[in-house]
Amino acid sequence: MRLPTLMLALLPLGACAAPTTALVPTPHEGVRISGGGEFSTKDTSAIVYDTKLAPSGAQASVTVESADGQTRTSFVAEGLLPDRKYGVHLHTKPCGLKPDDSGPHFQHAHASPSATNEVWLDITTDRSGAATSAARNPWALTPDRVPHSLVIHASATATDGTAGARVACLTLK
Repeated sequence: MRLPTLMLALLPLGACAAPTTALVPTPHEGVRISGGGEFSTKDTSAIVYDTKLAPSGAQASVTVESADGQTRTSFVAEGLLPDRKYGVHLHTKPCGLKPDDSGPHFQHAHASPSATNEVWLDITTDRSGAATSAARNPWALTPDRVPHSLVIHASATATDGTAGARVACLTLK
């Protein structure tokens, strides 16, 4: 069993095990979106822009669940560079062939960047290049306004929300 599948199964969110995407309503008119897979240079569902920082075989999975006034997000990655920090955020548009196609960070309140207004999932990989992250935000998504991608950035997130070049992207559905 691959690490992202195993780790998502162990997370309390009950995330999906397959590296696919799905938009699923949750109880109380909530939202559940996910995405994942092995990164490639051509498939925009899981695309890599920098193969030095996300080498061949790198993969990731993300699940976002939102209901009852809160949003919970879980992220699992493997095959990245070992012992390295990456910034990880939800973005407004789906992944594309160009790094900027995924748009800016998704913001709940269209305000300044912050970990409470955006979903920040920064990671530090272990010696095998694997990492997990989770975030809980005190606001809910609505079916008509959701993030459409998760972007892995080259650097940890600074206090102003910047995190360096875009390394890889997962499209969310």
